[in-house]
Amino acid sequence: MDSGISNEVVEELRGAKAGVDPLRPNLWLHEQEVQAGGEVKSVNTIFLTNRECPFKCTMCDLWRHTLDEPTPKGAIPVQIEFAHNRLPEAEVVKLYNSGNFFDGKAIPRSDYHAIAGLLSEYEHVIVENHPKLIGSFIPEFRDMLRGSFEIAMGLESIHTVVMPKLNKQITRENYRKASEYLVSEGIDVRAFILLNPPFLTDTIENIEWCLKTVEFAFDCGASACSIIPTRDGNGIMEKLREQGEYVPPTLGSFEEVFNRALKLNRGRVFADLWDLEKFSDCSECFEARRQRMEEMNLGQVVLQRVHCECQ
Repeated sequence: MDSGISNEVVEELRGAKAGVDPLRPNLWLHEQEVQAGGEVKSVNTIFLTNRECPFKCTMCDLWRHTLDEPTPKGAIPVQIEFAHNRLPEAEVVKLYNSGNFFDGKAIPRSDYHAIAGLLSEYEHVIVENHPKLIGSFIPEFRDMLRGSFEIAMGLESIHTVVMPKLNKQITRENYRKASEYLVSEGIDVRAFILLNPPFLTDTIENIEWCLKTVEFAFDCGASACSIIPTRDGNGIMEKLREQGEYVPPTLGSFEEVFNRALKLNRGRVFADLWDLEKFSDCSECFEARRQRMEEMNLGQVVLQRVHCECQ
């Protein structure tokens, strides 16, 4: 694999997209999450269907459930209402859209008032966005909301070799400026951070650089960091794995990073437990270890490790 990763290289190794309906969200979940003040509150997470993200990140597979064309006006409010009719009441809502909330071709700006109206019962609203898509439209949308506002942004890794190869098209400075702008506007920032990104294959280095990236995010003003174990499954990641440029994290290294990141006491740290079984090779202890990490997500304290002969 050539060291230069481009949109074309990423796209040519992809499989087919799933069929999606622009009037239906991909998924909706009811969860619990600890808030900045320490309280555990109920959260409705809605995964919206919209136009594919224009940034073709090396490790991303979220394009699978996106549209090839701009999202029709009025479709996003219909999706939110559809999910609301199937979800219980909650205090917090996450609108995740496999890309960027403030990409006008993904979430039409003409829909902002309707979206804000549908979110009027929530105390806190969280969306995801790219650090380069920053502008006056963000505080304008914030002012339409009844509750507080948070934006999650992918920082991924600050490793000097890895960061440019992820094809996210950002630098540390881009991320710092975006975070500082949002914080100055009274908007909370959450950082998405990768464990074992492609192009970093040593276990110890992966742990250390993940922690350095967590610290950088907090230095930039983040109130929360979500650590995501990097998965394959999008085409290019399988190719990189074959060529020794990507090594999946182990459950043990994920636990180690999570433990140490929590002990920093810089802000909330969450372990992304989606498809966690992919990183375990022991069925005897997996469920207990998953439960431990789930409890640590809610309690934000390091719990005693699960002991097993596999470790």
